[in-house]
Order: sequence, then structure tokens, then C-alpha cells
Amino acid sequence: MPRVKPFKAIRPSQEKAEQVACVPYDVVNREEAAALAEGNDASFLHVIRPDIDLPAETSAYADEVYETARKNLDRLMQDGTLVQDETERLFAYRQIMNGVAQTGIVCCCHVDDYGDNLILKHEKTRPVKEDDRTRHVLTLNAHAGPVFLTYRDVAAINTLVESVITTDPLYDFTAPDGVQHTVWEIADAASCVEHLSSVPVFYVADGHHRSASAWRAGTERREANPQHTGDEEYNWFLTVLFPADQLNILAYNRIIKDLNGQQADEVVQQLSKVGTLEPTNNPVPEQAGTFCIYLDKTWFKLIIDDDSIAHDDAIASLDVAILEDRVLEPIFGIGDVRTDARIDFVGGIRGTDELEKRVDSGEWACAVSMYPTSIAQLMAVSDAGEIMPPKSTWFEPKLRSGLLVHSLD
Repeated sequence: MPRVKPFKAIRPSQEKAEQVACVPYDVVNREEAAALAEGNDASFLHVIRPDIDLPAETSAYADEVYETARKNLDRLMQDGTLVQDETERLFAYRQIMNGVAQTGIVCCCHVDDYGDNLILKHEKTRPVKEDDRTRHVLTLNAHAGPVFLTYRDVAAINTLVESVITTDPLYDFTAPDGVQHTVWEIADAASCVEHLSSVPVFYVADGHHRSASAWRAGTERREANPQHTGDEEYNWFLTVLFPADQLNILAYNRIIKDLNGQQADEVVQQLSKVGTLEPTNNPVPEQAGTFCIYLDKTWFKLIIDDDSIAHDDAIASLDVAILEDRVLEPIFGIGDVRTDARIDFVGGIRGTDELEKRVDSGEWACAVSMYPTSIAQLMAVSDAGEIMPPKSTWFEPKLRSGLLVHSLD
């Protein structure tokens, strides 16, 4: 069973929480992060995206980027914007987006449970991003952003959380994107830990690079400590555990740079051999096995014959895998979506208008609107020890960084 424990959170006061809390480091580029933090010295973006405080030409992996992150965290601690709790606590964290709520438990999980696959993954990590986050953790001596984990629902945990959210919150604010964020302390932390300790396995929903870097950072600290006992705080990393039934996965759409030397009508002809193809006024697929394709200012709906899908194969049955095998490689010549610059990915939160905009600009030739991967599919892939194709899931809403930080000491 994966282990959990409370922790001495570094966190803002009630008055400062809304100013401090920010989007995760990896959902905005430098320009977007700088715009969000403009005029707000308390924004935690100064810690997780410290490049916004350096010249634009500075490499994202330059020494001064990590040094600036540490200086900015120290500043927020020294001026009282962030204060560390004196006692270990657990927290409930609820997000409400478009009237739909999801409530998770903020706690620490053990790095060895990640390494021993009691915390299951479904994505490969990129070495450069993993190196970056590991160095960020070690330089800060803290986990600045939580890993988004999920688990199969446990009635007793749901009941406990429901009682917690009737109490007065520590934080309650609505972010500029309209998502409401509310945090409570869980008074009966011992019962919560006991119930969570009965869960056989956790799943990484969002945050594969953060979890991998947490494991690496903990391992490096362990190897550098000749007095290591196993009780050190660096053996744990910051997580939020959400029951699977509450999660919302959005589509992760695709845009394609060119038509692989073909004309639009030739691509249409090729697509018609893959499945049933027809023009549509609805650019959003209504069910799995269906793709909406924007080409030559027209939306087409491509329906794959259900009998041709290997539903007993956790990977082959995924829409993202079907698209790769039957469309991207044979028609567009895109063999490895991880490395091919002719394909890019657009989070479903941006909508299909964004797909039309990019194709109509002339920069991209074609777009594919996807049906979302389900949480059941994610778990099936993880349970099988398999790895999903890249960019298979987009979770919303995103967890805010800066509300709860975990120190390695």
C-alpha cells in the first residue's frame, strides 16, 4: 500500500492567498507567465517561473534561473508572505469549475512508493524536463507544486472529506479563470491517513515530471547523506489525492503542419478509406472512435468501424493510438509524435475555435479534435504497466501552485 503523511506546510496568510496562488509552471510560456505576474511581487510564478525576472534571452536552464527561484522563495518567506506551519497537517482542496466540484486531500507520499510502482504512471518523461524539475526542487529545497494523483473511490474517505468541507476554510477565492479554490485543514488527520493507507495503489493523473523529479531529488539527498535513516522529510513529496469519480479529463487535440505533399482533396480521399467520413457542423466528437478533422476550412467527422477496434487492448483501443496508427503515420507521414516537429498539441480547454484559428492562419494545415480519454482507460493502461501515447490526457481544472509548499527538511 502506498504511504501518506501530513506535513508542515509553507503557505500564505488568508489575506495573501489569492495574490500568491498561480497556475502551474508548465501551462504557460514565459510571456504568459510574465503577464500574469505583472505588478504582483507576491505571485508564486516568481518561484516556479523565475525566468520572468530575467532577460528574455536567458536560457530556461541557466544557473541564474534556479538561483533566482531560490532568492524569490527566500524573499517571500522573509517578508512574511509565506510562513511555515509549526505542526504537520493534512488539507482538503476543492476546485469548482463550471459548477462541477472535485475535492482532494493534500498530503505527502513516499518517494520509494513511486519507485516501487505503488504509484502508477501512464506517461514517459522527457529527460530535459525531468532534469529541470529535479534541479528546481534541490535548489529550492522544496516541492513548489503538487503532483495530481487519483485513486479508486473509498466511501469512508468521501464521508470524512464531506464533513471537513462544512467547516470554515483556510482559503476561499475565485481565480481569474473563474475556477473557485477552497482549502480546509483536516482536523482528524490520523483517520484520514488510516483510510488512505488501505488504498492499494495510487495513479499519477497529472504531474509525471514533478513526481519523477521528486523521486530523483529524494534519491540524491539520500545518497549525499551518510547519516540517512529513512525518517528524513526528503523521502516524501507533495501530492493531492482525488477520487477518480470526480475527475474531468478534456480532449488533447492535435494540429498538423503540412499535408505531407498532398492536396486537401487527396487527404480527404485517404481519410475516407480509414472509416466513414462526412462533413459536419459539430467540431466536437460525440463518442470514442470518432474524430473531427478541420481541413481546407471544412470540418469532417471520421467514424472508425467499432468492430475494427481491439477493445481488449488497453493501448490499441485508445483514440490517440488509433489516430497515430491509422491517420498520422500512413497519411501524414508522422511516425513519432514525441519528436516530429510537424505535429503539435492543443489542450482541450482552449476549444475548437483555437484549432480553426491556427489552421486558418496558414501556419498549420490540418487539425484534429479528439474525444477525451477516460479515467477508466488511464487506470487500465497504468494497471497493465503500459505507457500511453504522448499527450493523451488534459486535466482541468489545474491545481494552483503556492498555496501549499513542502520543505525537504
